[in-house]
Amino acid sequence: MPRDDASRADTPLTTRFERLRRLPWIALTVLALLALSAIWAIDPIRDAATLGPIADATLHRPAGYLLLAPLSAIFDTLTLLSVRQHVALVVTLVLVWALWWWRRLPELDVAITPGRRAVRIAARVGIALTALVGLYLAAILLPRPMAGLDTAGPDLVAIDFHTHTKYSHDGRPGWDAEDVREWHRKAGFDVAYVSDHRTFDGAREGWANNPTSSGEATLLLPAIEAVWKGEHVNILDADRMYRGILDGTLRDVDDAALRLASLVSGNEPVLIETIPGDLSKVDPAKGHGTPGARAIELVDGAPRGLGQGRRDRARIIALADSGNLALVAGSDHHGWGHTASAWTLMLLPGWRAEPPAEVSKAISGVIRAGGRGATKVVERYVADTETGWRLPLTVPLVAWGMFRTLSLDERVVWLAWAAALSLLARTRWMRRRLPGED
Repeated sequence: MPRDDASRADTPLTTRFERLRRLPWIALTVLALLALSAIWAIDPIRDAATLGPIADATLHRPAGYLLLAPLSAIFDTLTLLSVRQHVALVVTLVLVWALWWWRRLPELDVAITPGRRAVRIAARVGIALTALVGLYLAAILLPRPMAGLDTAGPDLVAIDFHTHTKYSHDGRPGWDAEDVREWHRKAGFDVAYVSDHRTFDGAREGWANNPTSSGEATLLLPAIEAVWKGEHVNILDADRMYRGILDGTLRDVDDAALRLASLVSGNEPVLIETIPGDLSKVDPAKGHGTPGARAIELVDGAPRGLGQGRRDRARIIALADSGNLALVAGSDHHGWGHTASAWTLMLLPGWRAEPPAEVSKAISGVIRAGGRGATKVVERYVADTETGWRLPLTVPLVAWGMFRTLSLDERVVWLAWAAALSLLARTRWMRRRLPGED
């Protein structure tokens, strides 16, 4: 009899606990994050050199991108992580998942042995890794709307100085020049330099299908990624103007040929130092009529390049200042993913009415003449957790940064998704309830 009384006394507390557990905690957490992050909202793009705001451009989110706002934001953020951040993300999620199931296993089976517990934990970790791999594959492979850059005036040109086609050994199969053009159009680029490894085939295909008048579609201009003094460099207009400075394999730059080609002032080959790389080996041109690098990537869209760009940002800018190098961005896109990490802005009055050859000539000319002041690099914001105590906290810091960059429209769609998924979960729970259960 006393045991029955005790059971009845515990019932209200147990019932309240169960009711709390049934609350839509995920939706409530999302709601709290949306509200709090709106107080400290920031622009999703910024000046990559100063980390300040950009007055010359805005990030455009098309209707399809907004409709899929939660997926768009998560997939974009995944694509913009560096190698270290990817590792931190995977380790954190696996540990959290394992700890979660380690705590829940006694509730599910009080008689479980330690050995079986370990097996179940391993199985749950395997499921988590499979789900995470699926998420990455979806971000990389699934076609989806892209966020793109809108520039402030017709004389500003948005340029990608580093992209690839299927003709590069590491390019996506079937990724041809027109795929490159369409990807860059969606991302808001006016010009993209096709800089494949050891071949001009992709650049030639893109050049052949350029509009006769610039501004009608994204221009694809020729370049090549080659090796000079042990470092990877992109050489602008290499096929049309400077093919003779490369060896027969189109892999390496011939020093003597480069010096000879650089003797004509105003016509020197424009070499761009790419990252990741050894910054101690950067060899800037010493002035007119001399060979050397005339620009350096501040942002490279590959995970390793993104990491070095963030870790060595101050050093790259110092190199650009001391060597009068233009700062540029390269997507380093090989056909995987649907997110642009950065854009290079350059002022070219009247460029939209010019033929592609004149635009190519003008871009190289501005870099030669303007050096450090020739360009401005705009980058997508991602919380920097590359080093120190921030690295283990990559997941919360990057997630918080992602919420801070959401627009008002995106926040509304996030709320709608959270409400719809909560309602769906509640409906499924109601259907599984036993008849007469409270």
